[in-house]
Amino acid sequence: METEKQQNVEVVAIIPARYHSNRFEGKPLALINGKPMIQHVVERARSVKILSRVVVATDDRRIAHCVEGFGGEYIITRNDHVSGSDRLAEAAELLDINEHDVVVNIQGDQPLFDAEVIEQVSKPLLDDPSLPMSTLIYKIIRPEEINDPNHVKTVFDHENNALYFSRAPVPFQRNPEDDIVPTYYKHLGFYAYRKGFLLTFVALPEGEWERFEKLEQLRALEYGYRIKVILTEHDSIEVDTPEDLKRVEEFINLQ
Repeated sequence: METEKQQNVEVVAIIPARYHSNRFEGKPLALINGKPMIQHVVERARSVKILSRVVVATDDRRIAHCVEGFGGEYIITRNDHVSGSDRLAEAAELLDINEHDVVVNIQGDQPLFDAEVIEQVSKPLLDDPSLPMSTLIYKIIRPEEINDPNHVKTVFDHENNALYFSRAPVPFQRNPEDDIVPTYYKHLGFYAYRKGFLLTFVALPEGEWERFEKLEQLRALEYGYRIKVILTEHDSIEVDTPEDLKRVEEFINLQ
Protein backbone atom coordinates (compact mmCIF):
# COMPACT_ATOMS: atom_id res chain seq x y z
CA MET A 1 0.00 0.00 0.00
CA GLU A 2 2.86 2.39 0.89
CA THR A 3 4.57 1.56 -2.41
CA GLU A 4 1.39 2.49 -4.26
CA LYS A 5 1.31 5.82 -2.44
CA GLN A 6 4.90 6.49 -3.40
CA GLN A 7 4.16 5.82 -7.07
CA ASN A 8 1.60 8.64 -7.01
CA VAL A 9 3.85 11.13 -5.25
CA GLU A 10 4.46 14.35 -7.18
CA VAL A 11 7.60 16.47 -6.98
CA VAL A 12 6.97 20.22 -6.97
CA ALA A 13 9.70 22.86 -7.14
CA ILE A 14 9.23 26.12 -5.26
CA ILE A 15 11.72 28.96 -5.74
CA PRO A 16 11.61 31.51 -2.89
CA ALA A 17 12.54 34.96 -4.22
CA ARG A 18 12.91 38.16 -2.19
CA TYR A 19 13.57 41.61 -3.62
CA HIS A 20 15.08 43.12 -0.48
CA SER A 21 18.53 41.86 0.46
CA ASN A 22 21.26 43.39 2.59
CA ARG A 23 24.02 42.27 0.25
CA PHE A 24 22.28 42.60 -3.12
CA GLU A 25 19.03 44.56 -3.48
CA GLY A 26 16.78 43.28 -6.26
CA LYS A 27 18.96 40.21 -6.85
CA PRO A 28 16.31 38.02 -8.59
CA LEU A 29 15.87 40.71 -11.26
CA ALA A 30 19.60 41.21 -11.90
CA LEU A 31 20.38 40.65 -15.57
CA ILE A 32 22.64 37.83 -16.70
CA ASN A 33 23.36 38.10 -20.42
CA GLY A 34 20.27 40.29 -20.74
CA LYS A 35 17.91 37.91 -18.94
CA PRO A 36 16.70 38.23 -15.30
CA MET A 37 18.36 35.76 -12.95
CA ILE A 38 15.02 34.37 -11.79
CA GLN A 39 14.21 33.48 -15.40
CA HIS A 40 17.45 31.50 -15.72
CA VAL A 41 16.51 29.54 -12.57
CA VAL A 42 12.92 28.85 -13.69
CA GLU A 43 13.97 27.74 -17.17
CA ARG A 44 16.52 25.31 -15.76
CA ALA A 45 13.93 23.92 -13.35
CA ARG A 46 11.45 23.44 -16.18
CA SER A 47 13.95 21.18 -17.94
CA VAL A 48 13.81 18.68 -15.04
CA LYS A 49 11.47 15.85 -16.04
CA ILE A 50 10.77 14.71 -12.48
CA LEU A 51 9.11 18.04 -11.61
CA SER A 52 5.37 18.29 -12.12
CA ARG A 53 5.29 22.03 -11.35
CA VAL A 54 7.70 24.97 -10.92
CA VAL A 55 6.48 27.95 -8.88
CA VAL A 56 8.21 31.16 -7.76
CA ALA A 57 7.18 32.23 -4.23
CA THR A 58 7.66 35.96 -3.74
CA ASP A 59 6.39 38.84 -1.63
CA ASP A 60 7.25 41.45 -4.25
CA ARG A 61 5.08 42.52 -7.17
CA ARG A 62 8.12 43.47 -9.26
CA ILE A 63 9.35 39.88 -9.18
CA ALA A 64 5.83 38.55 -9.79
CA HIS A 65 5.45 40.85 -12.81
CA CYS A 66 8.81 39.66 -14.16
CA VAL A 67 7.86 35.98 -13.77
CA GLU A 68 4.50 36.59 -15.41
CA GLY A 69 6.30 38.35 -18.28
CA PHE A 70 8.28 35.25 -19.28
CA GLY A 71 5.34 32.89 -18.75
CA GLY A 72 6.31 31.46 -15.37
CA GLU A 73 4.04 30.58 -12.46
CA TYR A 74 4.25 32.54 -9.21
CA ILE A 75 2.46 32.86 -5.91
CA ILE A 76 2.42 35.87 -3.60
CA THR A 77 3.43 35.16 0.00
CA ARG A 78 3.62 37.27 3.15
CA ASN A 79 6.48 39.75 3.52
CA ASP A 80 7.30 38.98 7.16
CA HIS A 81 8.93 35.57 6.78
CA VAL A 82 12.15 35.08 8.71
CA SER A 83 13.54 32.42 6.35
CA GLY A 84 13.17 30.89 2.92
CA SER A 85 11.73 27.73 4.51
CA ASP A 86 8.90 29.74 6.06
CA ARG A 87 8.08 31.21 2.64
CA LEU A 88 8.33 27.73 1.12
CA ALA A 89 5.89 26.29 3.67
CA GLU A 90 3.33 29.06 3.13
CA ALA A 91 3.57 28.56 -0.63
CA ALA A 92 3.13 24.79 -0.26
CA GLU A 93 -0.03 25.40 1.77
CA LEU A 94 -1.42 27.96 -0.67
CA LEU A 95 -0.74 25.62 -3.60
CA ASP A 96 -2.62 22.83 -1.78
CA ILE A 97 0.21 20.35 -2.28
CA ASN A 98 -0.55 16.85 -0.99
CA GLU A 99 0.91 15.93 2.41
CA HIS A 100 2.94 13.04 0.94
CA ASP A 101 4.25 14.98 -2.06
CA VAL A 102 7.85 16.16 -2.26
CA VAL A 103 8.62 19.88 -2.20
CA VAL A 104 12.01 20.88 -3.61
CA ASN A 105 13.48 24.20 -2.54
CA ILE A 106 15.51 25.67 -5.41
CA GLN A 107 17.45 28.77 -4.47
CA GLY A 108 16.69 31.73 -6.71
CA ASP A 109 20.33 32.81 -6.68
CA GLN A 110 21.77 29.66 -8.30
CA PRO A 111 21.16 30.21 -12.03
CA LEU A 112 23.66 27.57 -13.19
CA PHE A 113 22.50 24.48 -11.30
CA ASP A 114 22.62 21.21 -13.21
CA ALA A 115 19.20 19.67 -13.83
CA GLU A 116 20.44 16.33 -12.45
CA VAL A 117 20.79 17.72 -8.92
CA ILE A 118 17.01 18.09 -8.60
CA GLU A 119 16.54 14.41 -9.37
CA GLN A 120 19.38 13.53 -6.99
CA VAL A 121 17.91 15.45 -4.04
CA SER A 122 14.36 14.14 -4.69
CA LYS A 123 15.12 10.45 -5.18
CA PRO A 124 15.76 9.51 -1.51
CA LEU A 125 12.28 10.73 -0.54
CA LEU A 126 10.70 8.86 -3.44
CA ASP A 127 12.56 5.68 -2.44
CA ASP A 128 11.94 5.92 1.31
CA PRO A 129 8.44 6.96 2.48
CA SER A 130 9.73 7.47 6.05
CA LEU A 131 12.38 10.01 5.09
CA PRO A 132 11.36 13.61 5.92
CA MET A 133 14.14 15.63 4.29
CA SER A 134 17.21 15.48 2.05
CA THR A 135 19.88 17.85 0.76
CA LEU A 136 23.03 17.92 -1.38
CA ILE A 137 26.74 18.05 -0.59
CA TYR A 138 29.79 18.56 -2.79
CA LYS A 139 33.41 17.59 -2.17
CA ILE A 140 35.42 20.77 -1.68
CA ILE A 141 38.19 21.12 -4.25
CA ARG A 142 39.02 24.81 -3.79
CA PRO A 143 41.13 25.14 -0.59
CA GLU A 144 39.91 28.69 0.06
CA GLU A 145 36.39 27.37 0.66
CA ILE A 146 37.43 25.29 3.69
CA ASN A 147 37.83 28.27 6.02
CA ASP A 148 35.22 30.45 4.32
CA PRO A 149 32.14 30.65 6.61
CA ASN A 150 29.92 31.25 3.57
CA HIS A 151 30.66 27.69 2.46
CA VAL A 152 28.94 25.45 4.99
CA LYS A 153 30.76 22.21 5.84
CA THR A 154 28.94 18.93 6.41
CA VAL A 155 29.73 15.76 8.35
CA PHE A 156 27.65 12.60 7.97
CA ASP A 157 27.49 8.95 8.98
CA HIS A 158 28.10 5.78 6.93
CA GLU A 159 24.49 5.80 5.73
CA ASN A 160 24.77 9.38 4.52
CA ASN A 161 22.64 10.82 7.30
CA ALA A 162 23.78 14.30 8.30
CA LEU A 163 25.48 14.58 11.70
CA TYR A 164 26.21 18.32 11.66
CA PHE A 165 26.51 21.38 9.45
CA SER A 166 28.95 24.16 10.33
CA ARG A 167 30.46 27.36 9.01
CA ALA A 168 33.68 26.24 10.71
CA PRO A 169 36.07 23.77 9.02
CA VAL A 170 34.84 20.41 10.32
CA PRO A 171 36.40 17.99 10.89
CA PHE A 172 39.15 19.92 12.63
CA GLN A 173 42.62 18.48 11.96
CA ARG A 174 44.32 18.45 15.34
CA ASN A 175 47.72 17.36 14.02
CA PRO A 176 48.41 19.32 10.83
CA GLU A 177 51.69 17.47 10.36
CA ASP A 178 49.80 14.21 9.69
CA ASP A 179 50.04 12.81 6.17
CA ILE A 180 46.29 12.24 5.95
CA VAL A 181 44.30 15.38 5.21
CA PRO A 182 40.54 15.44 5.96
CA THR A 183 38.08 15.48 3.12
CA TYR A 184 35.72 18.43 3.42
CA TYR A 185 32.22 18.52 2.01
CA LYS A 186 30.25 21.69 1.51
CA HIS A 187 26.50 21.94 1.70
CA LEU A 188 24.66 23.03 -1.44
CA GLY A 189 21.43 24.93 -0.85
CA PHE A 190 19.02 22.44 -2.44
CA TYR A 191 16.50 20.77 -0.14
CA ALA A 192 13.70 18.26 -0.64
CA TYR A 193 11.01 17.93 2.02
CA ARG A 194 7.99 15.76 2.48
CA LYS A 195 5.26 18.42 2.45
CA GLY A 196 3.84 17.25 5.79
CA PHE A 197 7.27 17.47 7.42
CA LEU A 198 7.93 20.92 5.94
CA LEU A 199 4.96 22.28 7.91
CA THR A 200 6.20 20.49 11.06
CA PHE A 201 9.71 21.87 10.53
CA VAL A 202 8.76 25.54 10.28
CA ALA A 203 6.58 25.21 13.41
CA LEU A 204 9.54 24.02 15.54
CA PRO A 205 11.16 26.57 17.86
CA GLU A 206 14.57 27.86 16.85
CA GLY A 207 17.33 25.46 17.89
CA GLU A 208 20.38 26.42 19.92
CA TRP A 209 22.88 25.27 17.25
CA GLU A 210 20.84 27.07 14.62
CA ARG A 211 20.94 30.28 16.67
CA PHE A 212 24.74 30.31 16.75
CA GLU A 213 25.54 29.01 13.27
CA LYS A 214 22.59 30.74 11.55
CA LEU A 215 21.84 27.50 9.69
CA GLU A 216 18.20 26.48 9.90
CA GLN A 217 18.82 22.86 8.78
CA LEU A 218 20.41 22.33 12.20
CA ARG A 219 16.94 22.73 13.70
CA ALA A 220 15.86 19.45 12.11
CA LEU A 221 18.88 17.61 13.57
CA GLU A 222 18.50 19.15 17.00
CA TYR A 223 14.89 17.95 17.20
CA GLY A 224 15.85 14.44 16.10
CA TYR A 225 14.80 14.40 12.45
CA ARG A 226 16.85 12.64 9.81
CA ILE A 227 18.42 14.52 6.89
CA LYS A 228 19.79 12.38 4.08
CA VAL A 229 22.77 13.97 2.30
CA ILE A 230 23.51 13.13 -1.32
CA LEU A 231 26.98 13.60 -2.72
CA THR A 232 26.77 15.24 -6.12
CA GLU A 233 29.45 15.88 -8.72
CA HIS A 234 27.79 19.15 -9.70
CA ASP A 235 28.88 22.31 -7.92
CA SER A 236 26.61 25.34 -8.13
CA ILE A 237 27.66 28.98 -8.22
CA GLU A 238 25.65 31.18 -5.85
CA VAL A 239 25.13 34.84 -6.68
CA ASP A 240 25.60 36.78 -3.44
CA THR A 241 27.06 40.02 -4.83
CA PRO A 242 27.04 41.95 -8.12
CA GLU A 243 30.60 40.69 -8.65
CA ASP A 244 29.31 37.11 -8.72
CA LEU A 245 27.23 37.99 -11.78
CA LYS A 246 30.42 38.44 -13.79
CA ARG A 247 31.62 34.97 -12.81
CA VAL A 248 28.26 33.49 -13.86
CA GLU A 249 28.29 35.29 -17.20
CA GLU A 250 31.84 34.14 -17.89
CA PHE A 251 30.83 30.56 -17.16
CA ILE A 252 27.77 30.78 -19.46
CA ASN A 253 29.83 32.30 -22.27
CA LEU A 254 32.33 29.45 -22.03
CA GLN A 255 29.62 26.81 -22.51
